[in-house]
Amino acid sequence: MQIYHFPTKEEWPGILQRPVADLSSLDKDVRKILDRVKKKGDKAVFKYTKKFDKAHLAGLEVSADEITDAIAQVPDTLQQAIKLAAANIETFHRMHTEAPEWTVTMPGILCARKSVAIEKVGLYIPGGTAPLFSTVLMLGIPARLAGCREVILCSPPDEFGRLHPAILFAAHLTGITRIFKAGGVQAIAAMAYGTESIPAVYKIFGPGNQYVMHAKQVVQQQGIAIDMPAGPSEVCVLADESAEPVFVAADLLSQAEHGTDSQVLLVTTSERVFQETLNELERQVRELSRKEIAQKALQGSRVALVKNMEEAIALCNAYAPEHLILACEACEKIAERIINAGSVFMGNYSPEAAGDYASGTNHTLPTNGYAKAYSGVSVDSFVKKITYQKLSEEGLRNIGDAVMEMAKAEGLDGHAKAIEVRMNRSLGQ
Repeated sequence: MQIYHFPTKEEWPGILQRPVADLSSLDKDVRKILDRVKKKGDKAVFKYTKKFDKAHLAGLEVSADEITDAIAQVPDTLQQAIKLAAANIETFHRMHTEAPEWTVTMPGILCARKSVAIEKVGLYIPGGTAPLFSTVLMLGIPARLAGCREVILCSPPDEFGRLHPAILFAAHLTGITRIFKAGGVQAIAAMAYGTESIPAVYKIFGPGNQYVMHAKQVVQQQGIAIDMPAGPSEVCVLADESAEPVFVAADLLSQAEHGTDSQVLLVTTSERVFQETLNELERQVRELSRKEIAQKALQGSRVALVKNMEEAIALCNAYAPEHLILACEACEKIAERIINAGSVFMGNYSPEAAGDYASGTNHTLPTNGYAKAYSGVSVDSFVKKITYQKLSEEGLRNIGDAVMEMAKAEGLDGHAKAIEVRMNRSLGQ
């Protein structure tokens, strides 16, 4: 890890720097696949699935029998764990559904805003070395609560043309019935443009590798909405003297094991926590099944020992992490001063892993500093807001002169005329 002892402000850019990928060749490769799928449909998806996933598929859509067989393969203990997580996620997200309320802005003028579900959404669920069935819950549950009419799911198959049983169980649990064996850029292309088998959607959700994320950003430029721009996963731990180095190291490693391009950052005011955490990282990483991945991620990660809590908070806000753990005695007070973070975990017994799975909050969050301006996925992500207004004759008279004055000042006489003809009729002229 890169170590900073009492860094100056001039050194902060080095601490805040995320892993940088060479996007020049990546962009060319991604656009080529997108274009092929757009032109060739299923044929191109089959081709790239064979090339990248080594799977020879007879069809893209998962059958009802495959779902039934997969559910039977999921151990009861895992089924119960997934159900517990699903219940907590639904409880939390249901709080954020809202009914429209009419507001009287002036006598005779009624205004309201209503949440209307996005009709067609697509969920991308990574497979590969870490099949993220938990992401099915994080995306599928708020989509259902929002009332999306059509929800499809794409995930890469293994070499035998199968999806992970837990992914299919979680999809079944959340009510998703249209599931497709497609991963990578070809899956994003299929959901963006539509193929013979995979329907086009209006908005695409879900994490992925740099190719998937770049594909999402490209199709966004072409008019397809996406949940958020995102990069590799990350966590920042803010620790004071009360932190437990064993816990801190475990939290850092739980994020580092996601991928070699993941990044972890420790910001601490304690010399003891600083040194003991480094020792714990060296010890604990050897115990991980994905230790090679975690070790590579740690090479691009940082530890900063700072002078005081003021500086620590400022550094964390500047970093704007996807996940922020406050391993601090006064975590509630410190949390009030956090303005840039995807999700905040307060106290020594609030590991980021809890939010990844079962506490109830969503784990699809802005990364790469986008937490300065973006929120994590919620029910709001699956709806658009439509405003309404109803004016009576009295209401129009109350604002008519003001509207005409403003319209004429902007040189938009037609706008003024639309008010004038109504006011003349109302006044009997």
